[in-house]
Amino acid sequence: MYQNFINHLTDQGYSKRTVQIIHGTMNNAIKKAVSFKKIESNPCEEVVISNKNNKEREGLKYVRSEDIPLFLKTSYQYNYIYYIFFKTLLNTGMRKGEAASLQWKDINLKERSITISKTLDFTTKTKEELFGDTKTFTSKRTIMITKNLVDELLAHKKWKNANKLVLQDAYEHELDLVFSRVDGKFLPNSTLFNAFSRILKKANLPRLEIHSLRHTHAVLLLESGTSMKYIQDRLGHKSIEITSNVYSHISEKINKDSISGFEAYMNNILE
Repeated sequence: MYQNFINHLTDQGYSKRTVQIIHGTMNNAIKKAVSFKKIESNPCEEVVISNKNNKEREGLKYVRSEDIPLFLKTSYQYNYIYYIFFKTLLNTGMRKGEAASLQWKDINLKERSITISKTLDFTTKTKEELFGDTKTFTSKRTIMITKNLVDELLAHKKWKNANKLVLQDAYEHELDLVFSRVDGKFLPNSTLFNAFSRILKKANLPRLEIHSLRHTHAVLLLESGTSMKYIQDRLGHKSIEITSNVYSHISEKINKDSISGFEAYMNNILE
């Protein structure tokens, strides 16, 4: 509800700065109410303030389903390390930092699940500060993964184990990262950004941000008929309002396309 209020202010033409001031005032007041135990939680947390109106929000950027095979093929040809990282993002909807922080103890290949409990701080210079908390409490979650991804991760684990044998002490064994450089050290943010940009360019696909793979996963779920509630839980959004705000127009388009397809099908039957 509060996210809808913020969106309404933006859609009415208020500047982002004005909306931020209103939000800041509301947030401070609600924080005090929580501290005084007048209410249980603060609905102002994890609110997205956009300088785009509703029409502009409809321009959500993601990889179209028909372009995914080309994107993955180009990723594999570019560099296997980035292929397996980006494919995992596509298949799970994880945030970049969540995936980069994964250790093998976080993945249960037998149960086909991934537990997301931390994020990677790309700016840190010490191993002690490499892992941080997820974006919100609800971002901590366990998600199921497909058999296809399990098979890919099993092969990936064998590949990494081979690297460990070759590099021995030169390998960063302590981190035990699922996705890393050949020597086991974490993938720098700039390296991921450059790889993603170059892959899109090589594939002649539109320029996007890595976060678009998270949107792509959500769109694929919607296209497969998944409920908004399930998408909320899988992405780790604090409320279903946040999920609906981001993806509602996609859901509406799918519904319109579905009913159009149904109508054409029925007309064909009745002819």
